[in-house]
Amino acid sequence: MNRISGIIITYNESKNIRRCLESVSWLDELVVVDSYSTDDTKQVVSEFTDKIYDIKWEGFGPAKEYAKSQASGVWILSVDADEVVTEELRAEIKRIVSLADPLDGYFLPRSSYFLGRWMKRGGWYPDYVLRLFKKDKGSFTSRVVHEEVVIRGKTGHLKNDLLHYTDPNFEHYLEKLNRYTSLDALRLFQEGKRASLSDIIFRPGLAFFRMYLFKFGFLDGLPGLILAVSSAFHVFSKYTKLWHLNQSKAN
Repeated sequence: MNRISGIIITYNESKNIRRCLESVSWLDELVVVDSYSTDDTKQVVSEFTDKIYDIKWEGFGPAKEYAKSQASGVWILSVDADEVVTEELRAEIKRIVSLADPLDGYFLPRSSYFLGRWMKRGGWYPDYVLRLFKKDKGSFTSRVVHEEVVIRGKTGHLKNDLLHYTDPNFEHYLEKLNRYTSLDALRLFQEGKRASLSDIIFRPGLAFFRMYLFKFGFLDGLPGLILAVSSAFHVFSKYTKLWHLNQSKAN
């Protein structure tokens, strides 16, 4: 009646996936969609589930929607390979799905680990993400990045954190920054957006001041400063790449 399917998408996640899978091994079913990993991700996954699918990468949204389509549960819990469901969150999820009249979807507060610190300011916490929903009430958008779940019904918020081990070191952050800004720029380009000189000049500074001052990122110490500066560079890189895509189209 209240069967829950966990869905996870992976690509070369051998450093993270065991920790994630151990935290959701209590679920009724685990569905993992991979994109032809070249490390031992799938070997680790096979210890937890036999529902492993390889698909051509077309973006986060399409991959997660495919994973959802392969799930048999009434409820879907979507987690990323670098995330962990705590004992407290597990108990809360079990309680929610056992209610006589639960809502159709739930946002989870997400706590992110950046350079050795759990970030509590700068807009990074609580980073509410909609991850628990009834399968027949929710669908993932088709975005290649920053996909969302669209719920046909009512939503609520849970209290216990989903842990996000996002950036253990700065090298990892820079690798993700380069990949995600390229995907972001492509998404904006496909939506017909253009990058102006003002976007490249002013948006990064605004991003820094919003995160570091207006959202109290300075209270997270040096990691808060590093994150605010890095986020500004993220914005600069995204709009510079969008500008380059616009120029390439024009030529």
